[in-house]
Amino acid sequence: MYFKMDHFIVVGGTSGIGKAISENLNKQGLHVTTISRRTEGLTGIDHVSLDVIQSEISVERFEGDIKGMVYCPGTINLKPFRSLSIEDFREDWEVNFLGAVKSLKTLLPKIKESRASIVLFSTVAVQMGMPFHASIGSAKAAIEGLTKSLAAELAPNVRVNCIAPSLTETPLTERLLSTEERRKASADRHPIGRVGNPEDLAQMACFLLSEQSSWITGQIIGVDGGLSTLRV
Repeated sequence: MYFKMDHFIVVGGTSGIGKAISENLNKQGLHVTTISRRTEGLTGIDHVSLDVIQSEISVERFEGDIKGMVYCPGTINLKPFRSLSIEDFREDWEVNFLGAVKSLKTLLPKIKESRASIVLFSTVAVQMGMPFHASIGSAKAAIEGLTKSLAAELAPNVRVNCIAPSLTETPLTERLLSTEERRKASADRHPIGRVGNPEDLAQMACFLLSEQSSWITGQIIGVDGGLSTLRV
């Protein structure tokens, strides 16, 4: 399949936050292509079934300019450091960081052809420091470093920003919010008084992809219910 117009690529765009971003862009009448292992759950959006960790994206599919790219895949591997294996660190590194690097290296030539925007995802745990986050926190910290480095290197034609959310209700976090007690405890940790939902993050990502944010680059933006900056 070949896509012949300016469009937006959402890697990991068929579930959770990625799905919300894909649907939001699609509702605006924009051409969206999702890339992920999963194919279900989206209507009217082009999809490439691919595991970006194991396989290369075929850039020849995309004949028009890529106006924006979002990398959404992530993991939640919360264990004490003593219980984390080297394989745990390797898996988190590959999914959260190397997958983004591989996707960017393949798609960047098409992205650089136009004034485009790249959006990556970190976590509130990088800035705050949280127990049991050694593996995921270090992988996401690498994403933040990549964001700033690429933003400097690709300016002025390509903007690169990163969103750092707190706990958001997605299929990935189901076990952390599996009871009312857990849900309330998680909500009470946030000054806003609730956990996030995918649309909270999708709205910010779509803003960063749009020309409305044309003077914003190299930023790590907390969308976290106030958790990283407020004590109430």
